[in-house]
Amino acid sequence: MNDFTYYIPTKIHFGKNALDYLGQDAKKYGKKVLLTYGGGSIKKNGIYDRVIEELTKADMEIFELSGIKPNPRIESVREGADICKKENIDLIIAIGGGSTIDATKFMAAGAKVDFDPWLFISEGREIKDALPIFSILTIAATGSEMDTGGVITNEETNEKLSTGSEYMRPKVSYLNPEYTYSVSKFQTASGSSDILSHLFEIYFNDNTSMHMLDQMMEALMKTVIKYAPRALENPEDYEARANLMWASSWAINGFLSETSQKSWSCHPMEHELSAFYDITHGLGLAILTPRWMEYILDEETVDKFVDYGVNVFGIDKNLDKFDIAKKAIEKTSEFFFDTLGLDDSLTKIGIDESKFDIMAKKACNNSSIKGFKELKPEDVKEIYKMCL
Repeated sequence: MNDFTYYIPTKIHFGKNALDYLGQDAKKYGKKVLLTYGGGSIKKNGIYDRVIEELTKADMEIFELSGIKPNPRIESVREGADICKKENIDLIIAIGGGSTIDATKFMAAGAKVDFDPWLFISEGREIKDALPIFSILTIAATGSEMDTGGVITNEETNEKLSTGSEYMRPKVSYLNPEYTYSVSKFQTASGSSDILSHLFEIYFNDNTSMHMLDQMMEALMKTVIKYAPRALENPEDYEARANLMWASSWAINGFLSETSQKSWSCHPMEHELSAFYDITHGLGLAILTPRWMEYILDEETVDKFVDYGVNVFGIDKNLDKFDIAKKAIEKTSEFFFDTLGLDDSLTKIGIDESKFDIMAKKACNNSSIKGFKELKPEDVKEIYKMCL
């Protein structure tokens, strides 16, 4: 395994009274705060009023930027960075899910430079500073509330790219499972798929990884598999929502990934799908993942699938190892498509193979994805075709 440095400094307030701490936390960073959020649902469910109440009591001067879309656009990042510069903002508070939080991270970094924040991503310019960020989470999915990375879409170039920096990790995150009660069944299912995919990308990565971390990931997978159906059946099941929310944070905050030695596979493939077709990220991952698993299963990878099948799904360990692996992949498909009810093909969501060649090349960055099993553009194209 690799050497690593463990550092996750985000303060978490978890539970029904999480926002009680907002004002006292915010005052530590200054007087001017920018609120960022999406389409306005937070004004219907009471979260917005609660945030304004706490910040007003703390005598904060409040500015707002709404309308941040799923698969967040660089235009919103530019607008937010400009507001921060013009108004001398001290703190940005993102209210929403991964899209709002990701966009906010790049606003915070963009406020500290005199160039287009897209260059952080497209040219890999180093992020050397950022305004402090708080997040108030409204959906369990991306884990952005506790990690350093973000993903932004540029519609002009059909690119969906990511980068990260410790400067972009939220200082404080407020996690109240009640705030996810209003999340639709589709978004709950897609978010659960996203959580599992984060775990798969690390777990199916290197057979020399730490046993303790593998068991932690298996426990988190079983948590999602247990509680996502409960949240779908009863959206106000607090225990289910709480378990999904906390699993989401820990799937990608850096604790599990420090020993990984290979690149992620399904995420770069899905980023091309959502860059070109603007689909929901978790849905794309659900469609891709079982096909990727089928495609890479061989003598070199089978033992990891055996661990997965036995430890997560309880498949009989005495069966032939390839039978265990295939059953595990079948159960993964059943969970995504039967239990969660997500569409099981690209065809069903209006995607054909017309752009597969260009998407496969871009997913591989004109080289290859050096993941659990190395994938070249022709491999990625074949996986896309398996998803039709």
